[in-house]
Amino acid sequence: MPTFPQGAQDIIDSPGAQEAARKLEAAQELAVDVEADAMHAFRARLCFLQVATDEEVLLFDTLQPGVEPVLLAPVMGDPERTKFFHAAGGDLPYLAEAGVRVRGLFDTHRAATLLGWPKVGLADLARERLGVELPKEHQQSDFSLRPLPPGMRDYIANDVRYLVELGRLVREETRKADILEEVLLDCQRMCDEAAARPEVGADFKPRLPKAGLTPTQLVLGNAIAQALHRKRLEWAEAENVPMGRMLSNMAISDIAVKPPSSPRELTKAAGVRGAFVRAHGDEVLALVRELLEKSQRGELKPEQEQKGPKDANRRKREEALKAWRAEKASTRKVTPSVVLPNPVFDTLVSRPPANLDELGAVPYFGDKRVQIYGEELLALLGQHPVQS
Repeated sequence: MPTFPQGAQDIIDSPGAQEAARKLEAAQELAVDVEADAMHAFRARLCFLQVATDEEVLLFDTLQPGVEPVLLAPVMGDPERTKFFHAAGGDLPYLAEAGVRVRGLFDTHRAATLLGWPKVGLADLARERLGVELPKEHQQSDFSLRPLPPGMRDYIANDVRYLVELGRLVREETRKADILEEVLLDCQRMCDEAAARPEVGADFKPRLPKAGLTPTQLVLGNAIAQALHRKRLEWAEAENVPMGRMLSNMAISDIAVKPPSSPRELTKAAGVRGAFVRAHGDEVLALVRELLEKSQRGELKPEQEQKGPKDANRRKREEALKAWRAEKASTRKVTPSVVLPNPVFDTLVSRPPANLDELGAVPYFGDKRVQIYGEELLALLGQHPVQS
C-alpha cells in the first residue's frame, strides 16, 4: 500500500521559495497544480502553485512578494523529470505567463481520456485507483483570500498529495494498453501550445442563430453583441468581477436577437438580473437605440470573411480520414484520438503529406504512427489530392 506525504508546507516569502526550489531539484517526479481567482476577478491572478513529491507537499503562495513561480522554471522545464498534472490545459497558460515552460508533462486527465475510461475527473480517479476520497466543494472558491481558510488549504494540498502515485498508476495503464507514446505526444503538444493568456474577452465571438433572422437583422444583432461585449468589459473591470458575471454570453445573444426598447423588456432577456438593469439598463437601451437607427439608415455593414482558395477535395479527405480513424480505433480497441488526435487529424486534412518523410514531420504524429499507419495513410490521402 503506497504512503502519501503528510501535511503541507506553506511557502510565503522569498527565502522559503528559494529553499523549496532547491529541494525540488532532487525530485525526479513531481505533482503540480495551480489555483487562480478566475471566478472572482476581472483579470484572474495565479494565487497558488502546489507541488508535491513522494515526501512532501509545498504550497507556493504566489500572491506574496518574492514567491515567484519562475524560481521553479529549471525544474519545470527539465524534460527528464516527470511532471504529473491533471487537466493541465487550464494550468499551463498561468505558468507560461509567469515565465515557466513545462516539459516532461504527463497529464492524467488526458491519459484517462485516451484510455477511454468513463470517469476522468481527479476525484473519480483517486477514488477508483487509490481508494481516496477528494471533496471538491472548493472548486469555485476565491483562492485570493488571505489567510486561506483551513478547509480550502486542505483542498489545494490534496489536489497534489496523491497525484504522483496516481500518475504512476495511470501511466502504467497506458503502457499496458500500448498507448504511452501517443499520450506523451499529446502532452508534448499541450506544453508547446501553452501560451500566456490572451487579453480578457479577446476571443469573444457572438453566437447568434442564423435561422429566422434576415441578413439585416443578423448584421444588427452582431453589432449589438459586439458593442455590449465592449461595454461589459468596461463595467466588469471597474467592479473587478468576471465579465460573464457582469453580463453572460447568453444574455448578450438574447438582447442582440430581440433588441429591447424598455427596462421591462430588458429584464426579460435570458440571464439578465434586475441589479444589472438598475445599474446599466439606461446605457444598454441607449446603445441599442443608436444601433437600430444606424441599421435603419443602412450604416451597418456585414463583416467580410477572409476566404482562402477552395480545396474541392477537402471534404472528401475529411470524411475518408474520419472513417479510416474509426476503423483503426475499433481494430486496436482504443479511442479514435489515440489513432489520430484532432489537431493531427486537422493537419492531415489541410496539408496532406506526399511521402513518409513529410508524414513523419507532421507535428506530434510520431514514429509509431508512421510505422503502423504510414503507407496506408498516404494511400488514403492520395486518393483525394488537394485541388484548388
